[in-house]
Amino acid sequence: MEHQRKPAVRNRTRRIKKNGGGKNATIDSLALPNIAQLIAYGDITVGQQRPIGCIATACDEDQCLAMLARRKGESFLQLLTRLDKAIAQAYEENIYTDEINPPIRP
Repeated sequence: MEHQRKPAVRNRTRRIKKNGGGKNATIDSLALPNIAQLIAYGDITVGQQRPIGCIATACDEDQCLAMLARRKGESFLQLLTRLDKAIAQAYEENIYTDEINPPIRP
């Protein structure tokens, strides 16, 4: 009979409030239509990328539409709102936003 390890017990340090109410309960009324439409066939990613910091990207089946770096003092909701606008700009005006990669110089 093999010896099996017991799973490690982790203490959770962060919790999400279930009611989410209060003065800043803007999530309930927040509308991000371009993100909502994109995730039906593409994806968005939000995460930490060193040395840049927090980034948000949006890609459809074929291409990357937007890559944004979170600005100093910018809230998470503001970042998502900018991402939503950048997705619209990519589809409506063929302007693709890239704040992550340095511009290529000739």
